[in-house]
Amino acid sequence: MNHQERKAAFIRLGEVLGEISENPQKSDWAAAFNRAEAENRWFTQENMALALRGISFMLQAEKLDKWLSAYSDIPESGDKRVGLIMAGNIPLVGFHDLLCVLISGNTAVVKLSSQDEVLPKKLLETLAEISPELASKIVLSEGKLENFTHVIATGSDNSARYFEYYFGKYPNIIRKNRNSIAIINGDESLDELRALGKDIFRYFGLGCRNVSKVYLSDKMSPETFLATLEDWKPIANHSKYFNNYEYHKAIFLVEKMAHLDNGFLLLREEPSLGCPVGVLHFQPYATIDQMKAEVKIHEDKIQCVVASDKLGFENSVPFGKAQSPELWDYADGVDTMTFLVR
Repeated sequence: MNHQERKAAFIRLGEVLGEISENPQKSDWAAAFNRAEAENRWFTQENMALALRGISFMLQAEKLDKWLSAYSDIPESGDKRVGLIMAGNIPLVGFHDLLCVLISGNTAVVKLSSQDEVLPKKLLETLAEISPELASKIVLSEGKLENFTHVIATGSDNSARYFEYYFGKYPNIIRKNRNSIAIINGDESLDELRALGKDIFRYFGLGCRNVSKVYLSDKMSPETFLATLEDWKPIANHSKYFNNYEYHKAIFLVEKMAHLDNGFLLLREEPSLGCPVGVLHFQPYATIDQMKAEVKIHEDKIQCVVASDKLGFENSVPFGKAQSPELWDYADGVDTMTFLVR
C-alpha cells in the first residue's frame, strides 16, 4: 500500500467519522457509544461525539497535505513495529499516534487503556471497512506488549518511570503529565472569555490540553473572570464531576483555604499548574515579560498556552481552540513523524 493510498484511506475515515458524529445514536456506532459510556462515566455521548469531530477535523485532505509536506522521506513501506501504549483520560486520545504510525507505513502494536477500549476497537473496525490492507497494519495487544522495535507511551509521571525502565533500551517517545494554561490581560472580549470555558470544561478538564490554570492581569479580577463561565453551569448535572467539585469544596471549607465558588467550579490562587476536577487554579501577574519568563520556566510541564495573538506568545492557541489541535500540534512538542521516518 503506497503513501497516497494510505492518505486517501484516512481522508475517507475522516468523512465517515464526521458523518457519524452528527448523530451517533442513528449510526452503527450507537452500541459502542452506549457501552463506552457504561464502562467509563466520564465518556458522555457529547464528549465522544466531540472526539469524533476532532478526528474528522484533523483528517481533511488539505490539512493532511500541509502536514505531510514537511516530510520528504516518508517511505512507501516502513519496517518499524511501533508499540503504542495509549492513555485513556479522554475518548480516542491516542488516535494521533496511531495515525502517525500508519501514515508513515509502519505497523502499530497497540496496547489500549482499560479506560478507553470500546471506541478504539470500533474505530479500527470502521477503518477495516474502508481499507482492510491499512487495518492489517494494526496489532492489538491484549496482554504483555511484545514484538516491537520502537515505543510511544503516554501516561502519568509515575507510569513514565515504569515505561523508561522497561522500554528505555528501545527508540522511544515517553510522555509525562502536562497541563495547559491561559493568559488573560483584561482586554479580551466577552466572547473570547466565554470561549475559554471550552478549554476548561470540555472532557471535564481531564485532558492535557485542558486549561487547568489561568494567569490574570490586574485588569481582570478573579470574581469578574469567574462570572464569565456561567454558561457552563449545566456541567454540575454530571454526577462524577459534581462529586469531585463537592469533595474539594468540603476540603477547602474545613481547612479554611481561600477560594471563590460559583456553584460548579472552585477558583483558587495556587502556584501549581495542575488541579483536580472541579477546581481551577489562578495566579495574578504584573507584566507580559513576567509571564513569558514564567512560561519558559515551566515549558516542560505546559502542553499549550491559550492567549490572544497580540500578547506575542509563541505557538499560542486562540480561546476555545485548545481541544482542536492541528495535525502538526505534537504532544509535548515532540515531532512523532520525524521519530518514525528517520
